[in-house]
Amino acid sequence: MSVPDSPAIGVPSDPSGPVASGSARPSRLDAAIAARLRRTADGLVAAVVRAHDSGEVLMVAWMDDEALHRTLTTGRATYWSRSRREYWVKGATSGHHQYVRSVALDCDGDALLISVDQVGAACHTGHRTCFYTELPVTAPEAL
Repeated sequence: MSVPDSPAIGVPSDPSGPVASGSARPSRLDAAIAARLRRTADGLVAAVVRAHDSGEVLMVAWMDDEALHRTLTTGRATYWSRSRREYWVKGATSGHHQYVRSVALDCDGDALLISVDQVGAACHTGHRTCFYTELPVTAPEAL
């Protein structure tokens, strides 16, 4: 079992966390990009992460403006932890790094699609993907 990722050393956290009024806290994110984001009430945007080579969906995480800025400028996937209320760089402690190949904003501006080169497991449980539990579908088959 892998060790869950923790915040990068030297990355300040803000115990007040994201707020509803746009960006989570002061951010260096390009103003034109920030203006296109439609955030949740707590200032976050969903980040769907997929493997660049296969397109496999690996995980879903959350970003505020500064996490997106750090991701775009460092090439390392950086997220906002809602439970720990701090930034974390994927792989900082587990070694299961995500090297960012591309980032796309959806048509509504409320979700990001991040393509990564995944090193090791994406899921904190040690699975390659967080989506390893299939649920039964009993709806009639489509024509």
